[in-house]
Amino acid sequence: MSRIAVITHPACRRHEMGSEHPESPERLDVISDRLLASSLDLEVRQLQARGAQRQDYLRVHSERLVHEVEQRIPDIGYADLDGDTRLCPQTLHAIERAVGAGLTAVDEILAGHIDAGFCAVRPPGHHASEDRSAGFCIFNNLAIAVRYAQSLGIERIAVLDIDVHHGDGTQSIFSDDDSVLLCSLFQRPLYPDPELIARDNLVQSPLPPASDGQALREVVAQQWLPRLQEFKPQLIFVSAGFDAHLEDDMSALKFVEQDYGWFSQCISEFAQSHGVKGMVSFLEGGYHLSALSRSVEHYLRGQLG
Repeated sequence: MSRIAVITHPACRRHEMGSEHPESPERLDVISDRLLASSLDLEVRQLQARGAQRQDYLRVHSERLVHEVEQRIPDIGYADLDGDTRLCPQTLHAIERAVGAGLTAVDEILAGHIDAGFCAVRPPGHHASEDRSAGFCIFNNLAIAVRYAQSLGIERIAVLDIDVHHGDGTQSIFSDDDSVLLCSLFQRPLYPDPELIARDNLVQSPLPPASDGQALREVVAQQWLPRLQEFKPQLIFVSAGFDAHLEDDMSALKFVEQDYGWFSQCISEFAQSHGVKGMVSFLEGGYHLSALSRSVEHYLRGQLG
């Protein structure tokens, strides 16, 4: 049985973009409630995310972007970064802990305290690139944690992105870094509708609308696991988006919560059998609240074995 920690902080709830915005604080509430209702809170450790520092953001993002976000935090109301992404007065406090959760997870894994960390945080991150916030994402939580792990001597890192939207920000950051293997699945066509590019360290797995859990299994078994075995990662990071769920109207894919449980169990077993030091997952998408809570429960149970 893996030693799992759920890493979060109350400040992540304080970022909000309006009552009608799908990326809402209630997403964290339903996950917390599900942990209690399912008794998973008795099986996983619960850790508080430490606060990140400005220099942590600069591991990935430009001074221009960091400064822009800092300067545009409003005193009241909202400030728009793009058509989908807003800042509120408490956003920086949420970012500090959303980024800090990944740093905490890396520290706990490398210290030998846990095998896997699930960062239940917001705002999400995988659309944020070096110089641009987009798609509900302000800074790239996962990418910052990857760079932090590299600074501690980790030489080979695999990033797996299962959000229904392509993690274009993460790809732009790591596409020329051969020490990072990036495997991503996504519905196509769908925002941000990327062009496929050929890079030795990228495995891009677009799925047509109406693809279901069988398609997920085929992608992982036929495309991802062979590359992971060849690459021999020391750490695995996951952009764990749950918006490919059948009940989530953000997409037209047909995954169900059992598919997420299968995926996390599959990758956890790979990690355990191939000497991977640990696995860090970040909450990305997932906007149907009931489906999100059920999917996270199955994801965590899959890691528990």
